[in-house]
Amino acid sequence: MDHTYRLVISCPDRVGIVARVSQFVAEHGGWLTEANYHADAESNWFFMRNEIRAESLKVSAQACRDAFAPLAAEYGMHWALVDSAVKRKVVILASHASHCLADILHRWHSGELDCDIPCVISNHENLRSMVEWHGIPFEFVAIDPENKAPAHAEIMALAQRYEADCVVLARYMQIIQPEFCQAYAGRMINIHHSFLPSFIGANPYQKAFDRGVKLIGATCHYVTERLDEGPIIEQDVIRVSHRHSKDDLVRLGKDVEKSVLARALRNHLEDRVLVHGNKTVVFD
Repeated sequence: MDHTYRLVISCPDRVGIVARVSQFVAEHGGWLTEANYHADAESNWFFMRNEIRAESLKVSAQACRDAFAPLAAEYGMHWALVDSAVKRKVVILASHASHCLADILHRWHSGELDCDIPCVISNHENLRSMVEWHGIPFEFVAIDPENKAPAHAEIMALAQRYEADCVVLARYMQIIQPEFCQAYAGRMINIHHSFLPSFIGANPYQKAFDRGVKLIGATCHYVTERLDEGPIIEQDVIRVSHRHSKDDLVRLGKDVEKSVLARALRNHLEDRVLVHGNKTVVFD
């Protein structure tokens, strides 16, 4: 990847934002390699993502941040200038299912996902060999169904010890505690099938098969204290028919889950996702 700085902004919409930001970038020698804008008419909120060739800036990234701060304050901006060369640390949580975890590890190993994975945490042991084959520490945390609080506290402590910038729930089948959600607000990503709320609970694919569904899919979203109701990052569907068995639905569903999670994580790592309330703007 080219070395860039990503200037990501959201703020109340008004005249002159693009002009002022573009002028600022030009005054500092910035060479824009990508520019994205979106104005949300309902909320009157503006979103911007610019990529600036790092070598073009006349000043350091920190000096650029310091110089931009007064402009940001003038427009009431939520903003960040992110260095693409600094890799995010992604801690992954998983349970029994391997498909999403294996896909992320493969994409990381091949360089498709530009991040570090300092550890994988699981409440089961069956994925240890696959994780350790990649040279990544595997942390097993058993969860007592009668008293889950100690395990949840240990998992959060592990994420903090490994200095996680982002937490990915790769089919992790436990409810995340509010404290963990709050600590990683906008930085914890979950993936699940898109049958909700029609087919809740165990065996959703069997329930969907019995109902004769024609579309199956997956939803990836940021985790909040409200279960499976956080801001959606990515979704996709695949058409099925009466010819498909329940096992076919499971197989196809796993394929969709893998690709949706990978796209969402990549967009997050590249600072393409801006959260506003319970919605997202995704610059792809």
